[in-house]
Amino acid sequence: MLDHVSITVSDIPAAERFYDAIMKALDVVKVGRRDDWLGYGERARAAYPDRVYLTIRKGPKSEEAFGRHWCFKAKWRTQVDACWDAGIAAGGTDDGAPGLRDYHASYYGAFLRDPDGNRIEAVCHHAV
Repeated sequence: MLDHVSITVSDIPAAERFYDAIMKALDVVKVGRRDDWLGYGERARAAYPDRVYLTIRKGPKSEEAFGRHWCFKAKWRTQVDACWDAGIAAGGTDDGAPGLRDYHASYYGAFLRDPDGNRIEAVCHHAV
Protein backbone atom coordinates (compact mmCIF):
# COMPACT_ATOMS: atom_id res chain seq x y z
CA MET A 1 0.00 0.00 0.00
CA LEU A 2 2.73 2.51 0.88
CA ASP A 3 5.43 3.60 -1.52
CA HIS A 4 7.32 5.96 0.79
CA VAL A 5 6.91 7.71 4.13
CA SER A 6 8.60 10.74 5.71
CA ILE A 7 9.00 11.34 9.44
CA THR A 8 9.96 14.73 10.88
CA VAL A 9 12.46 15.02 13.73
CA SER A 10 14.07 18.02 15.38
CA ASP A 11 17.47 16.41 16.06
CA ILE A 12 19.03 14.51 13.14
CA PRO A 13 22.04 13.10 15.07
CA ALA A 14 19.78 11.68 17.81
CA ALA A 15 17.36 10.33 15.19
CA GLU A 16 20.24 8.83 13.23
CA ARG A 17 21.46 6.83 16.25
CA PHE A 18 17.92 5.58 16.89
CA TYR A 19 16.86 4.80 13.32
CA ASP A 20 20.23 3.28 12.36
CA ALA A 21 19.84 0.90 15.31
CA ILE A 22 16.24 -0.17 14.69
CA MET A 23 16.64 -0.43 10.92
CA LYS A 24 19.74 -2.59 11.34
CA ALA A 25 17.73 -4.89 13.63
CA LEU A 26 15.05 -5.13 10.91
CA ASP A 27 17.60 -5.69 8.08
CA VAL A 28 16.67 -2.41 6.36
CA VAL A 29 19.54 -0.70 4.56
CA LYS A 30 20.50 2.92 5.10
CA VAL A 31 20.72 4.57 1.70
CA GLY A 32 21.69 8.14 2.49
CA ARG A 33 22.46 10.90 4.93
CA ARG A 34 22.71 14.68 4.91
CA ASP A 35 22.59 17.18 7.76
CA ASP A 36 18.82 17.50 7.30
CA TRP A 37 17.86 14.07 5.97
CA LEU A 38 18.26 10.30 6.43
CA GLY A 39 17.08 7.59 4.04
CA TYR A 40 16.30 3.90 4.62
CA GLY A 41 15.02 1.17 2.33
CA GLU A 42 14.99 1.44 -1.42
CA ARG A 43 13.06 3.73 -3.73
CA ALA A 44 10.57 2.10 -6.06
CA ARG A 45 11.47 2.10 -9.73
CA ALA A 46 9.79 0.68 -12.81
CA ALA A 47 11.81 -2.52 -12.46
CA TYR A 48 11.22 -2.68 -8.66
CA PRO A 49 7.71 -1.42 -7.93
CA ASP A 50 7.38 -3.26 -4.59
CA ARG A 51 10.20 -1.42 -2.83
CA VAL A 52 9.45 0.85 0.13
CA TYR A 53 11.39 3.91 1.25
CA LEU A 54 11.54 5.93 4.48
CA THR A 55 12.96 9.41 4.94
CA ILE A 56 13.68 11.11 8.23
CA ARG A 57 13.64 14.88 7.73
CA LYS A 58 14.72 17.70 10.01
CA GLY A 59 11.90 19.97 11.09
CA PRO A 60 10.04 21.24 14.12
CA LYS A 61 9.10 18.70 16.78
CA SER A 62 5.69 17.22 15.93
CA GLU A 63 2.70 17.71 18.17
CA GLU A 64 1.62 14.75 20.27
CA ALA A 65 -0.89 12.58 18.43
CA PHE A 66 -1.56 9.30 20.23
CA GLY A 67 -3.10 7.53 17.22
CA ARG A 68 -0.27 8.43 14.84
CA HIS A 69 2.53 5.91 14.58
CA TRP A 70 4.70 4.09 12.07
CA CYS A 71 4.81 0.32 12.09
CA PHE A 72 7.68 -1.61 10.51
CA LYS A 73 7.34 -5.26 9.49
CA ALA A 74 9.70 -7.80 11.00
CA LYS A 75 10.36 -11.19 9.42
CA TRP A 76 10.66 -12.91 12.80
CA ARG A 77 9.65 -12.28 16.38
CA THR A 78 13.32 -12.15 17.31
CA GLN A 79 13.63 -9.10 15.02
CA VAL A 80 10.83 -7.39 16.95
CA ASP A 81 12.73 -8.08 20.18
CA ALA A 82 16.02 -6.88 18.65
CA CYS A 83 14.39 -3.73 17.26
CA TRP A 84 12.92 -2.83 20.66
CA ASP A 85 16.20 -3.54 22.47
CA ALA A 86 18.22 -1.55 19.90
CA GLY A 87 15.78 1.36 20.04
CA ILE A 88 15.95 1.57 23.83
CA ALA A 89 19.76 1.39 23.76
CA ALA A 90 19.88 4.15 21.10
CA GLY A 91 17.84 6.76 22.95
CA GLY A 92 14.27 5.62 22.41
CA THR A 93 11.76 5.04 25.19
CA ASP A 94 9.48 2.12 25.93
CA ASP A 95 5.90 2.46 24.72
CA GLY A 96 5.03 -1.26 24.96
CA ALA A 97 7.50 -4.13 25.39
CA PRO A 98 7.60 -6.96 22.84
CA GLY A 99 4.78 -9.46 23.10
CA LEU A 100 1.61 -10.88 21.65
CA ARG A 101 -1.21 -8.40 21.10
CA ASP A 102 -4.94 -9.01 20.68
CA TYR A 103 -5.15 -7.80 17.06
CA HIS A 104 -4.93 -11.44 15.90
CA ALA A 105 -3.55 -14.66 17.41
CA SER A 106 -0.04 -14.26 15.93
CA TYR A 107 0.37 -10.48 16.21
CA TYR A 108 3.70 -9.98 17.97
CA GLY A 109 4.58 -6.33 18.35
CA ALA A 110 6.69 -3.83 20.27
CA PHE A 111 6.23 -0.10 20.65
CA LEU A 112 8.82 2.66 21.11
CA ARG A 113 9.09 6.41 21.09
CA ASP A 114 11.95 7.84 19.07
CA PRO A 115 14.03 10.64 20.66
CA ASP A 116 11.47 13.20 19.37
CA GLY A 117 8.52 11.28 20.82
CA ASN A 118 7.27 9.82 17.51
CA ARG A 119 5.49 6.48 18.09
CA ILE A 120 7.22 3.56 16.37
CA GLU A 121 6.12 -0.08 16.20
CA ALA A 122 7.70 -3.27 14.93
CA VAL A 123 5.46 -6.26 14.20
CA CYS A 124 5.74 -9.88 13.11
CA HIS A 125 2.58 -11.64 11.93
CA HIS A 126 4.03 -15.17 11.85
CA ALA A 127 2.91 -17.77 14.40
CA VAL A 128 6.48 -18.44 15.60
